[in-house]
Amino acid sequence: MNDAEATDIVKYFYELGQLRFVKRAGWWVAKVRDPENVAQHSFRAAAIAYVLARLENHPEPEKIALKALFHDVHEVRLMDRHKISSNYLKTPREVTERVEREQCSRIPAGIGGDIFRLLNENDPVANAIAKDADYLDIILAAREYCDVGYKDAWDWIERASSDRVLKTKSARTLAAKIKKTDSGSWWRGLKEKVR
Repeated sequence: MNDAEATDIVKYFYELGQLRFVKRAGWWVAKVRDPENVAQHSFRAAAIAYVLARLENHPEPEKIALKALFHDVHEVRLMDRHKISSNYLKTPREVTERVEREQCSRIPAGIGGDIFRLLNENDPVANAIAKDADYLDIILAAREYCDVGYKDAWDWIERASSDRVLKTKSARTLAAKIKKTDSGSWWRGLKEKVR
């Protein structure tokens, strides 16, 4: 790696860091004052994607997790747009692809090309699992927001958990369980015993 390549890689890393400052815009419609950012969403979506791929017996769960990890990187430049906004103004696929291509060109061709191909591959099964992971994170976040009083977030749960949206059996099962499970349930019973 020469000096120019190192500089471009560092610029790419800084750009990825900007995802910490891009808020998930849809939650503002539900009156959530400080919604999670795209980096937080992408992390959990990637973890969900790995588990979901394993549950669906996909032979390459790591690939699905990577796909989910990088799936919203273009939002550094295009921002996150909620469904009301996108009802009026859609980002053309070629614009998203252009951003992804430009971003990936900053890192060595073998690495950047792999990421670009991963994001744009036509693998219906892998794409469905990654998209279901994206939706499961939305459903989880909506449940978390509902549990602290943002009742309008329940609409995201209903919309994202429908059989029209979720493609995998595992995602449908998990979405139904999320609806019934309080978001604070994970820590109950884990506290140190008081003596």
